[in-house]
Amino acid sequence: MANKPILFYALEDLIEAGIHEIGIIVGPNKEQVIETVKAVSWDAKIRFIEQEQPLGIAHTIKISKEFLKNDAFVMYLGDNILKEGIVDHVKDFETSDYEASILLTPVNNPEEFGIAMLNKHKDIVKIIEKPAHPRSNLAVIGVYLFRSKIQEAVEKIKFSKRHQLEITDSIQWLIDHGYKVKSALVQNWWKDTGKPEDILHANRLVIDTIESCNKGKVSHSEIRGRVQIQKDTIIENHSTVKGPVIIGEHCRIHHSYIGPYTSVGNHCEIVNSEIEDSVIMEGATIIDGGRIVDSLIGREAHISKKTGLPNGRTFVIGDQSEVNL
Repeated sequence: MANKPILFYALEDLIEAGIHEIGIIVGPNKEQVIETVKAVSWDAKIRFIEQEQPLGIAHTIKISKEFLKNDAFVMYLGDNILKEGIVDHVKDFETSDYEASILLTPVNNPEEFGIAMLNKHKDIVKIIEKPAHPRSNLAVIGVYLFRSKIQEAVEKIKFSKRHQLEITDSIQWLIDHGYKVKSALVQNWWKDTGKPEDILHANRLVIDTIESCNKGKVSHSEIRGRVQIQKDTIIENHSTVKGPVIIGEHCRIHHSYIGPYTSVGNHCEIVNSEIEDSVIMEGATIIDGGRIVDSLIGREAHISKKTGLPNGRTFVIGDQSEVNL
């Protein structure tokens, strides 16, 4: 998203908040995650903790007992992104006597979320998962602050109907046993990027904040608006780039149009194509792609024209895929 792995936004938030010991839960795709994280020098000690089966968010606390010890900690789901970060939330929690602090945000579709109900002191008194008739519109987002009692909670709860240890059940256990759970409202935008349309929306939100810079080469082409072009990238042969747009390093944009809210990763080649409101990941190649909009193109994917002229096609394709049009 905006030429950065979504997980990196979470890592940067944690480090900015003064957290320098980070455990990352990994599953079946662990090799790619570990390789991507280790490629960057972080101001933190990072440990990878393997979850052999997806048995729920609360289960990740259970398997992280050795790492967590009895320390207070932040749990940050890696597909979440907050514009404001978590610095203030961490400071507020550290100076409180609460056992947990749960970040909330108002939503228009509360029946699709875990919903929190508050008392007059704005403490959380109940969490209901996807209620059919919501009595609140305050959704629980994927950032939680806990003290050590949550480790007892995850040992006490039972598996849900979907055979997972639910974090909402763990928080409710704290509440039912007399522990105070603080609510903290997110003041700016938040996105859960679990779906393709959410990634595209979050990509727009982040790209909206960029400033222009050009470290590449523009030859017989036009740059309009706020555009970031990184080093060793060439925009050539009557191409047009209309911002806000981010284009990574070592890219070639040839006789193409790159429209607003598009991010193009490193080592991409786009020839005789129109791309708008899309995420093009590292190493992708698009040749004679016609007009591509609202799309996610995976790493090292290849799109080329077979016959005819493509028009307004939409793609959500995985890493190393190939599409002939």
